[in-house]
Amino acid sequence: MRTIGVFDSGVGGVSVLKEVIKEFPYDNIIYFGDSLHAPYGDREIEEIRALCLKVSDFLVYEKKVDAIVIACNTATGAAMHIMKGRYHIPVVGVVNNGVKEGIRVTKNKNIGVIATPATIKMDIYLKEFNRIDKNLNIYQVKCPLFVGMIEKGWIDNDESNQLIKGYLSNLPENVDTLILGCTHYPLIEKYIKRHFIGNIVDPAKETAKSLKLIIGEGASSKKISIKFFVSGDSQKFKEVAQEFLGTAIDEVEKIIL
Repeated sequence: MRTIGVFDSGVGGVSVLKEVIKEFPYDNIIYFGDSLHAPYGDREIEEIRALCLKVSDFLVYEKKVDAIVIACNTATGAAMHIMKGRYHIPVVGVVNNGVKEGIRVTKNKNIGVIATPATIKMDIYLKEFNRIDKNLNIYQVKCPLFVGMIEKGWIDNDESNQLIKGYLSNLPENVDTLILGCTHYPLIEKYIKRHFIGNIVDPAKETAKSLKLIIGEGASSKKISIKFFVSGDSQKFKEVAQEFLGTAIDEVEKIIL
């Protein structure tokens, strides 16, 4: 039976994990949330890259995974090209899949991207959009406070709603498609929808499908095993992850690499 490794800077990657579980019902999955170092989006690129390689080395060399899903936009931009050359297994990220879906659904070619400061600084979405179609208008907005608030457990109140409204007010009114450029953001998508009426793209679904195109269906009919590892607060991770996944998590093991 194959094992798929999924990792993120924290709990946000469970938005991708949820889709991976749907696409791969017969494969074992290991999830690593590097919550001790979250958010990656506030760190320098070289530091992010080093953190990613520690996690991916753990997944490849200790856990012997057969494929890696980088369930983090910032990590995808900082380290995916290195990881593809470092390991002899499939490695997929979230950025390209979000871009393709955004292009598919936009009607007026005005697309907004909300993401962490590091993702915006690397221009990974802008570069990928321009690589595919240079006739697009791309507007990027950094949202530095979202990840920390989600990691702690999002509280729906006037303050958090005003924060969302404030970030989105930086987008022109003619933007008809919004890319959730951080895998944490789907966890608050229902609150974002209060302030944006166009298409909202969560790259998670297309990311899981893209891996399926590479490695195919699982062959087993046995019940899969999903194991969780984190480097930070295991109880807080468990609470937030269970709420989003809609299912109980038996155990979250804390491990510092």
